[in-house]
Amino acid sequence: MTEQTYDAIILGGGGAGLMCAAVAGQGGKRVLVIDHADEPGKKILISGGGRCNFTNIGAVPDRYLSANRHFAKSALRRYTPADFLALVDRHRIAWHEKTLGQLFCDGSARAIVAMLLDECDAGGVTLSLGRGIGAVDHADGRFRVAHGDRTASAPALVVATGGPSIPKMGATDYAYGLARRFGHAIVEPRPALVPLTLAGDDMLFRDISGVATDVVARCGKTAFREAALFTHRGLSGPAILQVSSYWRHGQPIGIDFLPDAPAGWLTAAKRARPRTFLRNQLAALLPNALADALWQRIGLYGDLNSLSDTRLAELEHRLGDWQFHPNGSEGFAKAEVTVGGIATDGLSSQTMESRKVPGLYAIGEAVDVTGWLGGYNFQWAWASGWAAGTAIAATMEGAGPRNVTSV
Repeated sequence: MTEQTYDAIILGGGGAGLMCAAVAGQGGKRVLVIDHADEPGKKILISGGGRCNFTNIGAVPDRYLSANRHFAKSALRRYTPADFLALVDRHRIAWHEKTLGQLFCDGSARAIVAMLLDECDAGGVTLSLGRGIGAVDHADGRFRVAHGDRTASAPALVVATGGPSIPKMGATDYAYGLARRFGHAIVEPRPALVPLTLAGDDMLFRDISGVATDVVARCGKTAFREAALFTHRGLSGPAILQVSSYWRHGQPIGIDFLPDAPAGWLTAAKRARPRTFLRNQLAALLPNALADALWQRIGLYGDLNSLSDTRLAELEHRLGDWQFHPNGSEGFAKAEVTVGGIATDGLSSQTMESRKVPGLYAIGEAVDVTGWLGGYNFQWAWASGWAAGTAIAATMEGAGPRNVTSV
């Protein structure tokens, strides 16, 4: 079997892998991207309802989870949302900003994939698609990778195969096993940006499946204000997805159903409308079905005038911190991303290169860096891919660019 030689082999044709390939390729390096899928960027294509929430203008390091909260700073500082937006503008992709700094394509997410492939084309990147990754070996300063019926070698190997979230898209935990082989530790992976499931008394809220409302959701000291959605299995919606990344089994989730209500609002309502029933007061501020559900669980059926100011203050507190006790999540099948992954203490924060094996890199979701909902994880893909691609271009002697091919 003839061995094809490259300067870098990238395992994974998602956002991080394609960005890394484009940067290294345009830096004059011969780059091979291998992906078992028959087309690249599949996760990009389904993101943002098919419009790709490709970055967030607020993508700063404190909006990322990691065992080392400082690790992401270097890459995110050196390749910013403005840098990626400039690339999008150069390719004349129309975009718009939604709430909370989220940037989306006006049209299809395919425009972002096409842009990345055009950038790879400009760097002469070779794509090997629809071929599974076989044996990976390392000897004499070179990595050798079997892909389908072929073998390739290079002095640099980039692990960009992501995490196990959304397995129906072909996601696996392959990166973790490979990293362990090379002596890297793994931070326990768990589903993130995922709906939570309810049991016990909380199951009664399943009766209002489909109801959504603006809330503040809390897990420990972390809180997000966005919409929460009741489902037939439990809780979802942006606010819940956000706190799910911080949630651990056994922890409660606190919901403030009336985040705009001033202190003493129920007492003030009693003074203004003493004969009003609590249910009616809630229905004036919340969706009817949710008002009914909360009222029934509170179990106070008299008018406001029949309740003491102390009791009303207790109700305010309960409505402002309603405790749910999830019994789990909907798992990797419904998780948008993975918390955990390849431990950052084994990687350089500037280059994403292994501190244990020279020439080995890990980027994107495979690494223990996870962003908030709303374009943050794509920005990490771009930034970490750019960091590794730049390092490869700067530190290796290459054979020069060539036209893109599929092998």
